[in-house]
Amino acid sequence: MTTLLAVTGIGPVLLGLVVILVAAKLGGELAARLGQPAVVGEILAGILLGNLAWAGIDKAGLFHAEVFDVLAEIGILLLLFEIGVEATVPQMLKTGITAVLVAAVGIVVPVALGTGVSMLFFPESSAYAHVFVGAILCATSVGITARVLSELNCTRSPEARLILGAAVIDDVLGLILLATVSGLVVAAGTGTPLGALGVSWIALKAILFLVVSIPLGLWIAPRLFACAARFRTHGMLLAASLAFCFLFAYLCTLVGLAPIVGAFAAGLVLEDRHLVDISAKERKSLSQQIEPLTSFLLPVFFVLIGMKVDVSSFASPAVLGFAGVLVVAAVLGKLACALVVPRPLDGLAVGLGMIPRGEVGFIFASIGTTLYLHGQAIVPPTVFAAAILAVILTTLAAPPLLSARLRATQSGNGRPPSE
Repeated sequence: MTTLLAVTGIGPVLLGLVVILVAAKLGGELAARLGQPAVVGEILAGILLGNLAWAGIDKAGLFHAEVFDVLAEIGILLLLFEIGVEATVPQMLKTGITAVLVAAVGIVVPVALGTGVSMLFFPESSAYAHVFVGAILCATSVGITARVLSELNCTRSPEARLILGAAVIDDVLGLILLATVSGLVVAAGTGTPLGALGVSWIALKAILFLVVSIPLGLWIAPRLFACAARFRTHGMLLAASLAFCFLFAYLCTLVGLAPIVGAFAAGLVLEDRHLVDISAKERKSLSQQIEPLTSFLLPVFFVLIGMKVDVSSFASPAVLGFAGVLVVAAVLGKLACALVVPRPLDGLAVGLGMIPRGEVGFIFASIGTTLYLHGQAIVPPTVFAAAILAVILTTLAAPPLLSARLRATQSGNGRPPSE
């Protein structure tokens, strides 16, 4: 009887996974053939699945299993962990004060513009909702920008190093902001709105977590993986890395922060030198071993994000107007980074490199739909749809603009791409 119930209960989940994975890969393939990031195709596939009712298809019961949400959340953790792995602490320190300034401008200006736009279009919403819209605009996709720079063979150029360094710091600051705003919403939801001291404490907790966990992780990591390398069991690199990631994420929840902060910190701590022995033993790098997991889990996350978008929202001129102004704010907010780029570096190229929100922007927007105040989501469906559209459009527009600017710069000054 138990087995029968288990089989009956898991059936819709299995069918849902089939539909999600097939749709995600078809959407991703189409986007790739059009020269766009696969994540955009996965989001669009999710939007299509989420609005099947328009075609007279009832999707009720197929995608409502909680297991999808759990898989998606694990996918988010692995994504932030992977981003952290690709950007080590020494790399961040090498970027210097200029990268910090670029990242700071890339946070402050988009948040201010996004908050102002939200207040203009939705004056009845709470201040938390306005700030959260601004927080969505502060994200920068390291992965998408890195892909463009790699394709142009200019990852070692001064502009590229500045863009990537600033994008990583931007993510760190963005995560601190996200943790702060989320903490404010949760506190307000319990009827205990926080004053300036409470706000400062939430932000300080996020900063302290990173300040304490990174040195601690740098001490633990080499010892952990040296021990794991002695095991004869195959797969210890992946097991130890995932345990390391999930432990940091769990510790984050203990201090009231979003687990993605911990996952990012765990990735930031891991360096190639910690993994040399165990990687050589297993003949696969950590990235190679994580890739199958992310190839499975991330499409689930991005498709689910798309499914939350109600296309009927775009029938409203107000929502379309909001989305349009939000896109302008998102672009101008990152182009402002050019103002603090010293010559002879190309400030416009740096600003363009900071524009794509990509997967990080989707994560921020998705978290907003899970936070409630007085029974209403901080990011309601109409705002979510507009925010997703803004993230998609900046993700689509930035790569060709950045490519054109870098090519023009290289041809204009005769500098080889790799210098």
